[in-house]
Parts: sequence; structure tokens; C-alpha cells
Amino acid sequence: MEAKKWGLWTLTTFVVGNMVGGGIFMLPANLANVSGPLGSTLAWILTGLGVFMIALVFGSLAIRKPELKAGPQSYAQALFKSKRAGKVAGYSMAWGYWAANWAATASVIISFAGYLTTFFPIMQSTKVIASIGSFQLEIGKFLTFAVCTVMLWGIQWILARNINSGGKVNLVATITKVLGFMMFILLTVFAFDAANFGNAKEFIDAKGNSISLGGQINGAAISTLWAFVGIESAVMLSNRAESQRDVKKATLLGLLISVLIYVGITLLTMGALSQAELKTSQKPLVDALGEVLGSNGQYILAVLALISLLGSTVGWIIVSSEVPYQAAKVGLFPNVFSKINKNGSPIFSLTLTNIMTQFFLFATISGTISKAYNFTIVVATLAYLIPYLVSTIYQLKLVITGETYVKTTSRYADGIITFIALVYSVWVIVTGTADLKTFALGIGLFIVGLILYPFIMKRKTVVTKVVEES
Repeated sequence: MEAKKWGLWTLTTFVVGNMVGGGIFMLPANLANVSGPLGSTLAWILTGLGVFMIALVFGSLAIRKPELKAGPQSYAQALFKSKRAGKVAGYSMAWGYWAANWAATASVIISFAGYLTTFFPIMQSTKVIASIGSFQLEIGKFLTFAVCTVMLWGIQWILARNINSGGKVNLVATITKVLGFMMFILLTVFAFDAANFGNAKEFIDAKGNSISLGGQINGAAISTLWAFVGIESAVMLSNRAESQRDVKKATLLGLLISVLIYVGITLLTMGALSQAELKTSQKPLVDALGEVLGSNGQYILAVLALISLLGSTVGWIIVSSEVPYQAAKVGLFPNVFSKINKNGSPIFSLTLTNIMTQFFLFATISGTISKAYNFTIVVATLAYLIPYLVSTIYQLKLVITGETYVKTTSRYADGIITFIALVYSVWVIVTGTADLKTFALGIGLFIVGLILYPFIMKRKTVVTKVVEES
């Protein structure tokens, strides 16, 4: 069965839904721990500008190279004249992005379980129900793991029967979350107090050191970039798009909506709470809304978070399974990943993607929800930066060679845009790799993929097979 193509608004909701996930609910507190209000604001401006340039690069490539419908992996392959080098490069991008998505999807599901504790406090119980050696299994951790697992495989069950239903769920969830965040912004205006910004330029870290404005911006860069991961969602789903022009429009429109939400919520939360309160807050948006609505604020925000995270989970699972599926169709992954069932869903790719995500969910057994969330974020961050950089380099190649260009003016304009995107990508990678743990885990994903390359690619064909779902 041929899957229905997705139009502008469905693609836009994938961009917004995947970008505005669980991170937004902790973002104001994360930023308060690395920068002052001015540093955070400037980091948003620089990140917004840099990601906007990357979005323009993705949009340009979608139109100039409509035959390359698998995103960064297609661009990496097309960078090289040598077919062998191109395949290895394309495979590396597909593998790295796919592996990063296991962690990203797990982080969203873990966040969902975290907000569910608002209504089911037993999920935080530390009562031990089983012991194996030094390991002790607590009721709360067991229930959290069970909820995460049921959610993952419940969505698998839905998407295996109709991949288009994922687009509908994401559409409804994204519209609901956008309306909810607009309500939050309107309400917190009444709690805004400019005095909470204090000396907006000044920031003292946990060790009592005064951090320069430049240092604050660098410190906030990774947090603000993480908020924009997902900007490539429409590009990754371009094979399912009605038009490649819709892909570009959805990318830019999704970015605009997300930026307005992020900046509005971050600055208003910083104005509603003092810097001291923000640094220690475990639920900054709840605390900010509490200034207006009292204790009822936590329940309203929890419902909004659950809707937001449900939509994000569906979106990330679809994008994640699409990566190896599209890679297999052009010979970058084994042919088995290109198999679809009678309902048109990429069943093998979907199932294996969720099995790998399940491994990351085991982090909920050994630690707290916040620790599990932070672990998955650390693993994913750098792995996303490499595909962004490669896409920018490929666009630069088109500009330099003049391929696909007729008018000189558009070539010059794209050259400026691409250069800014390239500088931004390199800056964030340099800033992010200052953390050796992030560097080791992020680059480690690519290294593992290269080691496995000869074994994974032993059998490869490019013919898509349709199999009946057992």
C-alpha cells in the first residue's frame, strides 16, 4: 500500500514537534546555571541566526537537489566523486544520525515518564522490590521503565498499522502544545518582574567565579542548540513530502514558530523567578506559572508537557526509522532495512530502531529520571552536529562549482548564507568538544559505525521488497 504524501502543515508540525520537545521544560534552569540573562539572550540570538542559516541550507538543498531525499546521508555521499568513498561517507552520516536518534527518542520518552509522576507519585517510590547482589530494584524505577517500554512499543504498534496515523497524532499534539505555550506566555506576563534580571551582564558560577559575557555565551551555546535539534525533520521526511518546496517552507516556518516559543518562554520565566530560584528549580515552568495560578499550575503544565512529549515521541520514532529505510533504498544500508509491510510501514527499520532505543531506556533502571535524561542528551548532542556540518559543506561545494546555479546573484547570496552556517557549525562543535565526555560519546557513535561497516554492508541491494507483516 502506497503511503499518503504529507503537505506543508504536516511537515511543519514534525519540525515544531521534534524541536519543541522535553528540553523546553528545563531549558530556563539549564541556562541559568551557565549564563546570566544577557548571556542567555545573546546565545539565543547567535544560535537562532546560525540555525536559521542551516535551515536555509537545508531548504536550498531540498530544491536544488530534489533527487537527494535522505538528508545529510545523501549529501555526504554526493560530496565524493569516488563511489566507494561516497558510500562510506553516506553510510557514516546515516549511522551517526540514526544512533543519535536512539538516545534522543529515549530522552523524550524518559521526560514523559518524569512528568507523569505529577499524577502518579508512586513512580518516585524508593521502596526496594528486588535485589541482585549490590543492585536494588526500586518500585519507582521499575514503574518508570515499564511506562517507557509500553509507550515505545505502543507507538510501534500504531505506526506498523498505519504510518500516516503518526502524522495525524503529531499534528494534533503540536497544535495543542503551541496553543498551550501561548497561554503560558500570556499568563506569565503578569508575573514578570524586571528586577529578577538584576545585573543582566553579570554571572557567578557554582564555584564563585565571575564568568565573562563571552564565556557565558559559549556555555549556553550547547543548551540552546539542543533546543533546535529537529530542524532537519522535514528534510529527513522529504521522500514522503508532496513537494520539495513544501520541505523548505516547513523547515523555515517550523523554525520561526519554535524560536518565538523558546525565546518567549525563556525570557518570561527568567523574569518571573529570581536567578537563585531558577538555578535550583527542578520544574522552572511550573514554578513560574505558580506565581500566577498557585499550586494548580503544576497540573496544567504537566498535562501540556505530556501532550507535547507524546507528539515529540511519535515524530522522533518516525524520523529515526526513516533514516535507515531511506539509506537502504539507495544502497547505503543493507536491503533488509528497505522492507515495508502490507500497510506501507518500514517494518524492519521501525522495529530495529525501537529495539536500540529500548537499550537506552534501561538507563531508567540504574538511575533517577534526571540522570537518565542527562545521559541520553550527552550521547546525542555532538552526533547531531556532524551531519549539520556535512550538509553545509556540500552546499558550499555547489556554490563553489556553480552546479545547479544559473544566476550569479543567487550564487553569491547562498555563498554568504553557507559561510555563516559553516562558521556557526564549527564554533558549536569546538565549544561542545570542550567537554571530553560529550566528545568521546558523540564521536564514539561514528567510530563504532565505521568498525561495523564491513559486516553490516556484506549484503546490499537497492530493490525495495514488500513483505507481509507476520
